[in-house]
Amino acid sequence: MNKIYVVGAGVAGQEGFSRHALDLIEAADLLIGGERQLNLFPEFKGEKLVIDSNLPEMVERLRTRRGRPVVLASGDPLFFGIGRYLLRNLPEEEFEFVPNVSSIQYAFAKIRQPWDDAVFLSTHGRPLAPAVDRIVANDKAALLTDEINNPAAIARELIDRGREGYAVWLCENLGCADERIVETDVRGLLDIDAAPLNVLILVKQFEGEIKDRGSWLGIPDDEFATVKKLITKEEVRVVTLAKLRLRQDMTLWDIGAGSGSISIEADHLLPNGRIFAVERNPECRDFIKQNLQKFHTRNVNLVEGDAPGCLDDLPDPDRVFIGGSGGHLWDILTIADRRLPADGRIVLNAITLDTLTAANEFFANAGYEVEVTTINVARTRPLTAYKMFEAYNPVYILAAVKQ
Repeated sequence: MNKIYVVGAGVAGQEGFSRHALDLIEAADLLIGGERQLNLFPEFKGEKLVIDSNLPEMVERLRTRRGRPVVLASGDPLFFGIGRYLLRNLPEEEFEFVPNVSSIQYAFAKIRQPWDDAVFLSTHGRPLAPAVDRIVANDKAALLTDEINNPAAIARELIDRGREGYAVWLCENLGCADERIVETDVRGLLDIDAAPLNVLILVKQFEGEIKDRGSWLGIPDDEFATVKKLITKEEVRVVTLAKLRLRQDMTLWDIGAGSGSISIEADHLLPNGRIFAVERNPECRDFIKQNLQKFHTRNVNLVEGDAPGCLDDLPDPDRVFIGGSGGHLWDILTIADRRLPADGRIVLNAITLDTLTAANEFFANAGYEVEVTTINVARTRPLTAYKMFEAYNPVYILAAVKQ
């Protein structure tokens, strides 16, 4: 059976088909595409089929094809294009793709910015929040927007998160007579009625008040908004993170996140990872949200619910930290053990002998290799006439490796 050729057309008005692409179109029996693409070939002698909302009809025509079909697409058919839909519905070996310049590639050329270090997103028919999650996790982003999740909506979400530190280019109607490129900032997008056909480019300029904090660990406790005493102390936090043995692309569960201090510190150690801060206490969750915004975390997701019930929807972890269990320690450990890969680590902080004993018993029964470290912290009291030490309760750090 003849192959299906999927040919990309460049930006409107500058389609720039290669000789190879033109030869394929000339030899085709059936030309499929949007009305704009089909109008580029008024002399085509074969059958034309306009793609509209009835994509299954197109797939059926391609499945039962007798001659040589060519599907016309915009830009690169495999870059937020129709190529993905075709590959989901027909065998991949039946296709040959001939890409062209995409609108995003063209937009970067117009603003004279490199694009090999950008993340590419689309909000067409997709939730807005995950797209903004990826924007703030990267230094450069390009988006294709829709009428609901438009540039102004994206700006509002960034402002709500305290993430305004971007230079912005709104590139509209690229290649058309009414092409417009506006350089602005995040707040400036609120005042622009963007054209439906647009590419939005954001390049990070600053993180905010902690941009010069550097890569060191141990954020002072008083930097965090928190319920009194519900925070992993700075010194204990540093040892805990060391015991987790984090690598840059891991998935971490932080169960009983409290103030979110472990998740926030881990965010700097997991630039390509994912962190899920699980907390059941509404007051603590409010403080976590404040802290996540203050420290401009990139990869931390707040999970509102009781563990272990809320863990089912999370991706499998590489590392698990348990700072609080709400009386469900054994159940949480059972779930974590089932989901954790071999050589995965669970680190648990205990302040009572009951928790220490219960956790140690579980790990012994499950065949983990366990190390227990006791941390005794005493700090000098500030603003006193004599340098007196104030001692904190000892903390037992259990680091368990799954065999």
